[in-house]
Amino acid sequence: MRHLQQYIQSFEASLTNHTFVKSTLSNYKGEEKELKKIIIKKIIIKKKEKLSFTYRYARRDMVKNYDLKEGLNLVSEQLSSGFKFSALFTLESDYIFEYKKNNITSFKKSKPTHTQLLSTNHDKQKHRLISPEKSYLHHLKITDKNAKVYKATQDKYRQINRYIEILSTWLKKLPKRDLIRVADMGSGKGYLTFALYDYLTHSLGINTEITGVEYRQDLVNLCNDISEKSAFTKLKFTQSTIEDFDAKHTNILIALHACDTATDDAIAKGIEAQADLIVVAPCCHKQIRREIEKSKTQNDLNFLTQHGIFMERQAEMVTDGIRALILEYFGYSTKVFEFISDAHTPKNAMIIGLKNENYIVRNPVILNKIKDAKKYFGVGWHHLEGVLEE
Repeated sequence: MRHLQQYIQSFEASLTNHTFVKSTLSNYKGEEKELKKIIIKKIIIKKKEKLSFTYRYARRDMVKNYDLKEGLNLVSEQLSSGFKFSALFTLESDYIFEYKKNNITSFKKSKPTHTQLLSTNHDKQKHRLISPEKSYLHHLKITDKNAKVYKATQDKYRQINRYIEILSTWLKKLPKRDLIRVADMGSGKGYLTFALYDYLTHSLGINTEITGVEYRQDLVNLCNDISEKSAFTKLKFTQSTIEDFDAKHTNILIALHACDTATDDAIAKGIEAQADLIVVAPCCHKQIRREIEKSKTQNDLNFLTQHGIFMERQAEMVTDGIRALILEYFGYSTKVFEFISDAHTPKNAMIIGLKNENYIVRNPVILNKIKDAKKYFGVGWHHLEGVLEE
């Protein structure tokens, strides 16, 4: 067919002289169910040009990539066996190929719609709040000397950025202060501590003082050394337990991966300091599980908790649910959601409490909810409740 040949030649020429913008195939009359349309764009994969076909069905899309010659042949085949209309957009001209009545074809050329090419980038570049060029990431062995993330630390790098992404939303809700004091309880190797200091100080331009609290002296020494190398003058690490640390005047209190009741100790420190923001990500929930197993309370969930794995999950939910209620009792609006997991904490809930001046502090309604929850699940005492009563 002469018109189809002209159209394919125009298509091929646009690929050769790099004026191809995009193409669409529509008005499908073939045998493939629910296929409606094909959208064709040029992409680059591993420095090689390809044609990306998006097959648009009634309920889904499917994408396949082809070499230029293979894709061109496929366009010709599709217009010979099913599609009755195709538009080709180039920087030089627009082209239309169409089947009319009685299978009579037409080929039209018109002025170009587009004045510039579309992006050929195949891999969507994610915006990272913490770029791999940061020197402290190299000192922490996340990146090599060329600022490339090691294969073995990809998950950790993603966790760092996800953490900052989450906190960035909550930091916008904090009251304006001349100085923000942050305590990071159980800071470990400081991956997230360094990133938060960097983001607050350099990205947001906030006068920030962060103290990383860590029991292991070797990690304290390591992190203080990296902080000095990075010229992070208001980031320091100190050797202490969460329980012994003086959190007075803390505006943001963080405790990630603090085991069992250490999370409760951290929350209590934040509440006592009347911190603007409390962020915790517990990693185990032994205390409440022991309470539930000891009481052997009968309730409607016994058919689930007779299985150990469900008992474990229930202990997690009850522990963190009561923690959220206690935060609300002391005037915090709360949110509990899944935080990105790592090798050490595959199940990770994050609890965030934001001090809310409009909340009723020590609301008896919330206190009754706590009491009812403890009674229903057979919890004699919750460590956080006990610490705060002291």
